[in-house]
Amino acid sequence: MAVYREAKCKLCRREGGKLFLKGDKCYSEKCPFNKRPLPPGQHGAGRKKVSEYGQQLREKQKTKRIYGVQEGQFRHYYEIAERKKGITGENMLQLLELRLDNVVFRMGIGASRTQARQLVNHAHLSVNGKTVTVPSYSVKVGDVIAVKENRRNNKFFEQVKTMKVANMPKWLEFDPEKLEGKVLALPTREDIDSQIAEHMIVEFYSK
Repeated sequence: MAVYREAKCKLCRREGGKLFLKGDKCYSEKCPFNKRPLPPGQHGAGRKKVSEYGQQLREKQKTKRIYGVQEGQFRHYYEIAERKKGITGENMLQLLELRLDNVVFRMGIGASRTQARQLVNHAHLSVNGKTVTVPSYSVKVGDVIAVKENRRNNKFFEQVKTMKVANMPKWLEFDPEKLEGKVLALPTREDIDSQIAEHMIVEFYSK
């Protein structure tokens, strides 16, 4: 699978807004986007007006980068969402939110989705008592996500115990003392705080 290895802050500049890919750094004065909000490259400041197609493409790219998925995966989520009952765009966002790496991030175990993905890959977490190492694993209502007992004395997780999670989604709960959380319900569009115009993505794929 292709891996983006350049500075992640360039992605925020390319999409014209913060994607919050670097955890706490994105909220600090050190965030490069605060200093250089223009697109990267020597011609970034002089780019012409974007067409309707270009706007749809950029919205798709932005959403892919927020959730850290590749084109094939993203298209697959769209196709599943299209077959489900309801609004396609909202169905797609729900599927992305239910990814294990995103849930770990939303619970505050990982400071960013990238870090959460790494924690899952390195077998630090379990779902319903079973180790899961696939970041794209789709959780369900009632699933219990926890840091494995033999990893809880790790310095990183000791720090997690003392952290307070801001804006915990109402469809999740997390007990920092136990390092354990639960999926209470399916996320709705109102629960997703990311600034995404999902209808533009649907229009892009519908062409």
